[in-house]
Amino acid sequence: MFICKTISFAAAICLSVLLTNGLTGCQSKGSATSETTTSSEKVAEKTETAPSSPDPEVKPADDVSGPIANAATILARPQVPILCYHQIRDWRGSDSKGAKDYIIPVASFREQMQMLADSGYHTILPDQLYAYLTKGAALPSKPVMLTFDDGDLDQYETALPILDKHGFKGAFFIMTVAIGRHGKQPYMDKAQIKDLSDKGHTIGAHTWDHHNVKKYQGDDWKIQVEEPKAKLEAITGKPVKYFAYPFGLWSHAVLPEIEKRGYTAAFTLADKRDDTMPLYTIRRIIAGGQWSAKTFYRNMNQSFDGK
Repeated sequence: MFICKTISFAAAICLSVLLTNGLTGCQSKGSATSETTTSSEKVAEKTETAPSSPDPEVKPADDVSGPIANAATILARPQVPILCYHQIRDWRGSDSKGAKDYIIPVASFREQMQMLADSGYHTILPDQLYAYLTKGAALPSKPVMLTFDDGDLDQYETALPILDKHGFKGAFFIMTVAIGRHGKQPYMDKAQIKDLSDKGHTIGAHTWDHHNVKKYQGDDWKIQVEEPKAKLEAITGKPVKYFAYPFGLWSHAVLPEIEKRGYTAAFTLADKRDDTMPLYTIRRIIAGGQWSAKTFYRNMNQSFDGK
């Protein structure tokens, strides 16, 4: 039972500290982040590319008409690789080995984005993914989605300039309790969130204070799911249609609750998608902070191959 905002706020304040000390952050137990590659695996050769942009023949998501596909059709469509990031910063001496799986050093993040650009990937946003899954809308060649959880300030100050360099766009899922919070792990404020939205990135909800969705009772649905949506819509002036589960945790029973509160789709982590509501269990993987560039490339492709 959700007891009170004061207590949960204190829990949220500890969230980034706990992550730094080696807890699992937003990761579910089903997704491994350790580096397991062999010398025989090769990354695609680098090619000179301009900043990534959608292929000219691809129509905007809202230009596609027609009936919405059923669950079986959605599940049959090839999955788009979707990467999940948290903190984008260099490791500190206090960071545990486990925490380093979820903290991407700046040089590693820059290398990952450069690899995507050199390999010809084009970033897409949730609206494009939704149109593809539900209506078969065309996607640019080699699509990939970049997602960022929690709303850490380094996502804006450090990751955004690197995305801009390549013409990449991302989806940012905001934990609203921490908006504008300062301290050892600062978070984006309202102006920065709006700036991301104004620049064409997607803003989504990540609950109020990272409370496990599987445990919601009573007013939890209002406090954790409805109010963050309304707050982010007030900040951006745009509908907030997408939701990311804290820790990637969900159950079949919670999916209709997310849907009826106005969300178009929701994102998990590495778990298998739900057979009846796949739009509310879209898979992502955490880009491991200790992965080499070769492991990053391999895991991204293998994780979404045939699942």
